[in-house]
Amino acid sequence: MGGDNAPDIVVNGAALSARMHKNMQCLFFGDKNKIEPILSNHRRLSKISKIIHTDNAVLPNDKPTIALRKRKNSSMNLAIQAVANKEADCVISAGNTGALMLLALFGLKPLPQISRPAIASYYPTMKANKRTVLLDMGANLQCSAKNLVEFAFLGSTFAQVVLKVDKPSVCLLNIGTEDMKGKEELKEAASLLANISLPGSFNGFAEGDNIMDGNIDVVVTDGFTGNVALKTSEGTAKLIASMLKSAFKSSPISWLGYPLILPALYKLKKNIDPRLYNGGVFLGLQGLCVKSHGGTDEIGFSNAINVGVKMVQGQFNSRLADTIEQVNWQQEPKK
Repeated sequence: MGGDNAPDIVVNGAALSARMHKNMQCLFFGDKNKIEPILSNHRRLSKISKIIHTDNAVLPNDKPTIALRKRKNSSMNLAIQAVANKEADCVISAGNTGALMLLALFGLKPLPQISRPAIASYYPTMKANKRTVLLDMGANLQCSAKNLVEFAFLGSTFAQVVLKVDKPSVCLLNIGTEDMKGKEELKEAASLLANISLPGSFNGFAEGDNIMDGNIDVVVTDGFTGNVALKTSEGTAKLIASMLKSAFKSSPISWLGYPLILPALYKLKKNIDPRLYNGGVFLGLQGLCVKSHGGTDEIGFSNAINVGVKMVQGQFNSRLADTIEQVNWQQEPKK
């Protein structure tokens, strides 16, 4: 029931994903009177779905603590509990981000040795078919060196499972690539990562303009910086689209040339379409949880489902637990 156009985009998005994933089954939590008429339009999805009715929902403006205390029977919380009780493999929601994060933290609980879960997603890059994982994207505004090290493990395992990168390259986001630059927690995290065996390889520091150059697989930062980077990139994409539209309207000659470059523009639009990168994952919990943009459509929501399916099929949490079990988190950084 979460999102600007729910439950339509949720059910229609699930129908798109059901065509791609033949073994997928769906549990829809929410108002049956609103969900059932939409679901009836999708014959295949109807056969593999069940509606769990509740007329209680987390509201867009609910504070996370209100959702935790007063929305125990909400569609969001019941969906999370289904994962906690092993009745479902993953929860996907387009609802209130803060509420989802807090309910998932209490309902699913962090994995052993992970002190703070992080939100991760991936970006398009300058290299064809190459994506870059960025985390944290807003769950933790301030982070210690150990938190950043944990994020490196979460992000590199995510890149292996979802993006199919065998040995991901990992960098810490900084104001420069030199060792002496940056905050003390960044320097300490870099020293720790240099001594710890990652699922990928640690390649030092990266700057903001390296995030989408295609040379790095995982960029690690605190949630404040990561969220600013995310919103800046989204704003930049909108700016480019707006400037292109203005440029073509600037003169009759520009309009005449428009049909000639239309195929290239279509390809550009497809490559930077935010719906294709929808689905921020709460990494580090004992159950899988994916957050969809609230303003997306069925294509975007379907992509969030697809991310969850890939994580389930790739046994993300099992692989992560096996990896971090071997790590000596107490190892001293290099002086």
